[in-house]
Parts: sequence; C-alpha cells; structure tokens
Amino acid sequence: MLKIDRFIKKRAHKIGLPPGTPVYVGEKREEKVRISVVDYDEEFFEEKEVSRLEDCFGLKDTPTVSWINVDGVHDVQIINSLSSNFDLHPLVVEDIVHLNQRPKMEDFGDYIYIVFNMLIYDEDAKEIKGEQVSLILAGHFVISFQERPGDIFDVIRERLRNGKGRIRKMKADYLAYSLIDAVVDQYFVILEKIGERVEELEDSLIQSAQPATMHDIHRLKREMLFLRKSVWPLRESISGLEKLESTLIKKTTQKYLRDVYDHTIQVIDTVETFRDMLSGLHDTYLTSISNRMNEIMKVLTIFASIFIPLTFIAGIYGMNFSYMPELGWRWSYFGVWGLFVAVTVLMLLYFKKKKWL
Repeated sequence: MLKIDRFIKKRAHKIGLPPGTPVYVGEKREEKVRISVVDYDEEFFEEKEVSRLEDCFGLKDTPTVSWINVDGVHDVQIINSLSSNFDLHPLVVEDIVHLNQRPKMEDFGDYIYIVFNMLIYDEDAKEIKGEQVSLILAGHFVISFQERPGDIFDVIRERLRNGKGRIRKMKADYLAYSLIDAVVDQYFVILEKIGERVEELEDSLIQSAQPATMHDIHRLKREMLFLRKSVWPLRESISGLEKLESTLIKKTTQKYLRDVYDHTIQVIDTVETFRDMLSGLHDTYLTSISNRMNEIMKVLTIFASIFIPLTFIAGIYGMNFSYMPELGWRWSYFGVWGLFVAVTVLMLLYFKKKKWL
C-alpha cells in the first residue's frame, strides 16, 4: 500500500498565514536541538558542540571556513534566532522548518539556499528512509539543517579532522559540494541494495510466482517512485549551481559540481532501468499466473472431455427400459467397463497426438 505521507505533508494548520511564517511541518519531536561547529582552514581545525546559540554568531565574519550543523528543526524559535543572526530570508526559514520540500537551489546574492533529501536504505524494513537537509552556502560558512541526529557526513568530518585531500585548502563552496556529493554517493549504495532485491525477485518468479512476490514488486516500485522524486529535482539544482554566475562558487568547484551532476544522471538512468525491470517483472508475474491458470483449466477440460462420453454411455444404460437387449446379457457389466476403458484410451491417444498432453 502506498504511503502517501512520504510524498505529501499536511498543510492545514498553515492555511491563512502570511508567506514567510515559519511553522514546523513534520513528525512531532521532543528531543533537544543539537548544534555542532567545525571551524577550519589549511593550518587550523576546531570541532565542538555548542550549548549556547550565541556561540555560533561570531562565526559569520571569521576568515576561516565554518560548518554549522543543526540537528533538529522542530524548535522554530532556535531556527528563527539563528537565521535572524545570519540574515536569512523569511521564506528560507519557512522552507527549512517545513519538511518535504522539493529539492531546489535559490540564489539570494549573499548566500545560496539548497535543499535536498538525504536517503538511507533500512535493511530491516526493506524500504528507503529519508530526511530533508537544507544548506546555506555563504562566503565563509555553511549551515546545514537536518531533521534529526545521525547522517552520512562522517566521512566528510574525518577528512576535515585528518586534513586529507583538498577540503581543508578550499573554501566553503567546496564543503557544500562535498556534502552534496556524499548524499549522491549514498544514492548509489541504495541502488545496489535495490538491485539485489530485483535479482532476488527475478529468481523467485522463475521458481514460483507467489502473491508475496507481487507485494514485493509493488513495494520496490513505490521505493523507485520515492527515489525518483528525490533525484530528478536535485539534478536541476546541481545544474543550476554549476552554471550559476556567483562569487560564492569558484571555477575550481564548478568542475566538481559537474562531476556530481554526471553522477545524478547515472542515478536517474539506473532508477529508470529498475523501474522498467520491475514493470517487466510485474508483467511476468501476471503472465505466469495466467499460464498456471491455463494449465489448470487444460487438465480440468481433459478430465471433463474424458468423462462426457462415459457419462453418456452410463446415462443410456441407467434408463432401465424393459426391452433393452444388453441388460439380459451375461457379460453386459464387463462389456460396458471394457467400452469405458476403450473410450478413455482412445481419447488419451487422440489428445497426445494433438499434443494437448
């Protein structure tokens, strides 16, 4: 069954409010909002979790690159306060707290707003789970807003700690690229898992088509729809970033964004391939069920065809007319049985000759 709430969030309590009014739309959460900061350049690195929101305000004008990560957008007051200090537009704040946004990119001059879906594959539930991630890219800082703690950015943090690669030598635009690239790479991991499931379904259909197989096919088709909904708009956003004429995106970073764009194209091609394969599996399942039904009907028809003449003969001699000459014969009973056997054998030979058996 399709879970509509994965695609559409309730908006009833936003009706009538002015544009730019931040109202949290998502699952109810009680945990405390966590804010972590990574401040670095080629020679300097500091990582900490801040307890006071004010500790982040000074990072706006530092010469180093700062990554402020916010886990939890359900506390609108904190998001409002942080956004106000970094001069974010009210419409951006509204989109940050209003989950299930369509992936997009918007240029506000002093900063760029990017929103996309971070997805993981739940092995136990056999489904894709995701959360909205919002990025604010400015000259010297990147702010990331996540729905809850836990993400796929640990590899980025490890590269920052160890100073490996060029990430510590580059500016905030390269950090934003790295975060987007990590999300797109995770899409490939999900596609590998789904590919394994598709292969299992193919083997299952070859062996025996069961109703549970159809349920699995529909579930995977739903997951493909969810993944497609996340990837297609992200491709447009990355293409927009790559072509954006902004001082916030350096030419050196544009090359890497082009590479991520190519990866999104690969993801989309694979998603479309899997969708076609699942549609083919769906048709194969229906064909298999139809063929099985035809085989059953053929067997029943053969039995019925054999018994029709036998029933006709038995019906004639079951009328018990007084002057039926065969009733008085000594070997009538055995003769009728011989006739039954002969008719059955002749019909089976005829069916075999016609290759109906």
